[in-house]
Amino acid sequence: MKKISHFIDGKAYSDEKSRIGPIFNPAIGEQIAEVELANKTTVEKAIDSSAKAFLKWSKTTPINRARILSKYKDLLINNMEELSVMVSMEHGKTIADAKGSIQRGIEVVEFATGITNSLKGDHSSSVGTNVDSHTLRQPLGVCAGITPFNFPAMVPMWMYPVAIACGNTFVLKPSEKDPSCPIRLAELAIEAGLPEGVLNVVNGDKEAVDTLLENKKVQAISFVGSTPIAEYVYHTGTKNNKRVQALGGAKNHMVIMPDADVNKTTDAIIGSAFGSAGERCMAISVAVCVGKQTKEKIKTKLLEETAKLNVGPYTDEKSDFGPLNNKAHFEKVIGYIDSGEKEGAKLLTDGRNFKKQGYENGYFVGPTIFDDVKPEMKIYKEEIFGPVLSMMTAETYEEALNLVNDHELGNGAAVFTKSGNIAKHFTENAKIGMIGVNVPIPVPVAYHSFGGWKRSLFGDHSMHGPEGVRFYTKLKTATVTWSEDNIGPEFTIPVLS
Repeated sequence: MKKISHFIDGKAYSDEKSRIGPIFNPAIGEQIAEVELANKTTVEKAIDSSAKAFLKWSKTTPINRARILSKYKDLLINNMEELSVMVSMEHGKTIADAKGSIQRGIEVVEFATGITNSLKGDHSSSVGTNVDSHTLRQPLGVCAGITPFNFPAMVPMWMYPVAIACGNTFVLKPSEKDPSCPIRLAELAIEAGLPEGVLNVVNGDKEAVDTLLENKKVQAISFVGSTPIAEYVYHTGTKNNKRVQALGGAKNHMVIMPDADVNKTTDAIIGSAFGSAGERCMAISVAVCVGKQTKEKIKTKLLEETAKLNVGPYTDEKSDFGPLNNKAHFEKVIGYIDSGEKEGAKLLTDGRNFKKQGYENGYFVGPTIFDDVKPEMKIYKEEIFGPVLSMMTAETYEEALNLVNDHELGNGAAVFTKSGNIAKHFTENAKIGMIGVNVPIPVPVAYHSFGGWKRSLFGDHSMHGPEGVRFYTKLKTATVTWSEDNIGPEFTIPVLS
């Protein structure tokens, strides 16, 4: 059986003493490979490798770092087919979805190739008599990233391209559920000319995570995952004097006004609620319809279109979305649906008994829609991370906005309307990090930054874009003056007429 190890010092690294974890194809529910789970010694080896590489890489000029990343971007594009199959086979998402996510990661690499402009400091002349002042942004050292199973290519690329473009070195700890693509990403970086040790990859579980959080050579930690783990990473990392950005879970609302276009809104709900089997932190999981008539119109069209969805494996080009990633998560999502039914929500479509012929052991859950969901219900309060949509009714726009603002998670939210006044008010007053106006999944482009509010983000910096550069650098300010006493004998001051 295929075994996936680690990637340290520019090559595969295997430790025979490592524990072993299984890798499954979620469409068939069968093990297809195994992965080494790094112990503390292996993680420390990767950290030491990156610390050594930092001495030279941090002195490499930004333009030369950018040139390597430019070659890397081309290699990623040329290997898109291979990378997308790796993602789909181990995660379960469709090939089209995998390609789309990889492309969003590549766009961050493309942003990082412009690092020379992003690292330019500020300059003020004559802050005093013959005194100037300027700022510099300098790298931190060894940085680390801990990434989730739902985007094994995109989320790592939100982190390390910006970090290494800024002159840092990086240790990546991807999800042990789908580790093949992250290893391949590191191999391609070496092929592009990235020096050995600048990007290392270790596969593992809590032991690997805790080693990264506690090791004194690691200066910064980036994390994406559930809110409880994000909070743990943040507090443990900062306790160990590290800079931390930890992105947690979400409960993203779509507020639907009476004037919203029914067909376009329905299409947006289906794509954002059920795409990638709902395993996205930006998935719309709550549709808040303003007015009963609005809900009835949306519900009728939604049930009609949901019935047309094709749920199946990534090998079927007709599949709209695939299985959940693993058995434990499959059982968790089923448990949420059970809970919603017990608490009194009205189940309009039930995905629990979905079976795909030939894939009966796969982790498939069909599209599931609840109506009459109440704020006190578990399915409303917690992130489900599956193809489950909750429908709610608000009498007024103000009531809908309060629902959005009262939830403890504040990652993303959208409003669908033809009213410019409503759109402006929602954008300015929703206590949410990322807002969509007639856009169901408002993921910022690479040259803006990604991050939520409230318990969806622990730390002060969002990911990629300008915030990513600020996170992966430290600011230095120089105040400079020169007088004749500072000038050596070989220099003379020109006389200006």
